[in-house]
Amino acid sequence: MPNGIIIIDKPAGWTSMDVCAKLRGILKERRVGHGGTLDPMATGVLPVFVGSAAKAVEFAEKGDKEYVAGLRLGLVTDTQDSTGQVMETRPVTADRRALEAVLLRFTGPIEQVPPMYSAIKIGGRKLCDLARKGQEVHRPPRPVTIHALEVLEQTGPDRYLLRVRCSKGTYVRTLCHDIGQALGCGGCMDALRRTMAAGFPIEDAVTLEQVQERGEDLLMPVDCLFAGCPVFLLRSPRLERLARNGNPIPAPELPPGRYRVYSQDQEFLCLSQWEKGQLRSVKNFFGG
Repeated sequence: MPNGIIIIDKPAGWTSMDVCAKLRGILKERRVGHGGTLDPMATGVLPVFVGSAAKAVEFAEKGDKEYVAGLRLGLVTDTQDSTGQVMETRPVTADRRALEAVLLRFTGPIEQVPPMYSAIKIGGRKLCDLARKGQEVHRPPRPVTIHALEVLEQTGPDRYLLRVRCSKGTYVRTLCHDIGQALGCGGCMDALRRTMAAGFPIEDAVTLEQVQERGEDLLMPVDCLFAGCPVFLLRSPRLERLARNGNPIPAPELPPGRYRVYSQDQEFLCLSQWEKGQLRSVKNFFGG
């Protein structure tokens, strides 16, 4: 059975779930999940987890992400991107220097009010469902962190490309909207390409056409997701039995942290956390 991670360069017009459904058909495996939703208009890095690797989805969703976003000034829409209904158009007097100065206010820890067109639930109902009915409800601001924010290029009198490196939960279209508000002319996002997610850069991504041609050959082992964690090799059958039975592994010599634990024959068994002289499994990956 196919098991592993594949980094898809998601095409425009597809939902993240559309991609997963396509891969289920190509790879003949029902256990397929993605690590971080991309809106249909967006393209770029979509980590997809196949077979037993689907257990690792939760770890992919927590990491930082990087995007190249198109910012269009002077246009305000109900979805905060160019696919929505136009609410306002305003003249743009701000130049690139003014934009770069404003970006400083949006770098570091900030608070965002989630857009109405989002999957966040308030009172048990998705905001996007309420928005489609013409309703708007109070949304408390949420803390996010913008690690890097810069202008890459000016592509027109009122259009720019921004590079954004941000924490989980950041809405880049809301960032574009808020930047436009700060400049006094309004703004929205008119393109989005994710260039990094879960530590995987766009250079690792493949197209759905390539998967159709090569199939399982493109799958990467699940432990590559945890490449930043040191390796702990179990050097005896007794220790391996402890790990496979879900018991803690004595390791008093190790410094605190998370470890990739491998069997004697180099099989990746689990991601473990060191606590009080023992390695305790955070997630097991053996057994299919």
